[in-house]
Amino acid sequence: MAAWDVLRGLVFGRCATKTGIASCGRLVDQVLHQAPYGHADRVFWVVDNGSSHRGQNAIKRLEAQYPNAIMVHTPVHASWLNQIEISLSIIQRKVLTPNDFESLAAVEDRLKSFAQLHHVYPKPFNWKFDRQHLGAYMTRLNKRRVERGEEPLEMAEQPTDIAERPMEIAA
Repeated sequence: MAAWDVLRGLVFGRCATKTGIASCGRLVDQVLHQAPYGHADRVFWVVDNGSSHRGQNAIKRLEAQYPNAIMVHTPVHASWLNQIEISLSIIQRKVLTPNDFESLAAVEDRLKSFAQLHHVYPKPFNWKFDRQHLGAYMTRLNKRRVERGEEPLEMAEQPTDIAERPMEIAA
């Protein structure tokens, strides 16, 4: 499991034998018990729709434990909007390939070594996908859907108070 600080380019990770609510909670604790996250006025957690952090119950659990944390779900099937997925892809290519590990402990050691090295010179992604890009993408997508005889997707109003650089998490 991993969390990505999009402002600083830091990756926070945990190795667990299985995912779930408890594992996800430990990752949240790991990040929010350190500065600057624990003392920030707001920390935005952008999450996919994994079972450990899906829906209103996950939002309520996070808010009950960390009042400064605001969970934001990406649309279903939109992992490309979640920058942690980019980081996980890099880790897959640079750290976990080739997949020739002797044990799970060896995988964990390699991941921890990479994280320590990465934290020496972290670098955020130059993210250029904004609301205008999303609106244009949705317009193109809906045009294709209508041409195929499908219903267009609803385009909800975007909240105006979401921070430009939210914390992202993936499980």
